[in-house]
Amino acid sequence: MIRLLSYNIRHALGLDGRIAPERIAAVVAACEPDIVALQEVDVGRARTGGLDQAEEIARLLRMDQHFHPALHIEGERYGDAILTAHPSRLVRAAGLPGHPRRLGLEPRGALWVEVAVGGRRLQVLNTHLGLTSGERLAQVAALLGPDWLGNPACRDPVVLMGDLNATPWSRAYRRLAGRLTDARRLAGPGGARSGATFPTRLPLLRIDHVFVSAGIGVARMEPVGEGLARIASDHRPLRVEILLDPVAAGAERVAEEAG
Repeated sequence: MIRLLSYNIRHALGLDGRIAPERIAAVVAACEPDIVALQEVDVGRARTGGLDQAEEIARLLRMDQHFHPALHIEGERYGDAILTAHPSRLVRAAGLPGHPRRLGLEPRGALWVEVAVGGRRLQVLNTHLGLTSGERLAQVAALLGPDWLGNPACRDPVVLMGDLNATPWSRAYRRLAGRLTDARRLAGPGGARSGATFPTRLPLLRIDHVFVSAGIGVARMEPVGEGLARIASDHRPLRVEILLDPVAAGAERVAEEAG
């Protein structure tokens, strides 16, 4: 069993107005994840005291971290991170396209890390898509293209996590669902009936998602709403437990030995 967590931390700004990366770390630790995808992470920003939030949260969790700044202005950075205690390597970190006709929108990016876990090499992508339909469609097209999910190196098993700002009825969601499967569709009966994660106090929208490739089973999927998760951010974390296909793992080992 491999436990994943996707969490928009809103630069560790809680509903009580307090910036507390240690509280975010406590929320994550309580979930006991193997791999964590964080969005809205501040590094060296004045508004959060110049702290490297990715490094600090990883330190508290005793994990390694990979960070990509979607926004980089002088020494201030803001973006996404992947944390894990398992062996990992950064494959790609880059910006995503914006709206084709609207300039000045918040820049967005994605992060691709290969993690050795469960006897496999799991390809993990983390992203935070834009607020408008046009930019989300452009960003999903890029993610489906040759630099990301369409790259020959991005072979199954693959997981894509993040705050997509897209409901299951949106075109961006449907296009991603043509390549990967929403983990909620595969989840067993043990998870929550609703996958809504935003806003924290009264979740109504399912905009944080985990998508998985073929060869991945989903045992459980649920937003986390207990304890400090009720106030640590404006999103609830999304926890997913996956299983990797042992038959596919054996085939992968045979192919590697033959190569």
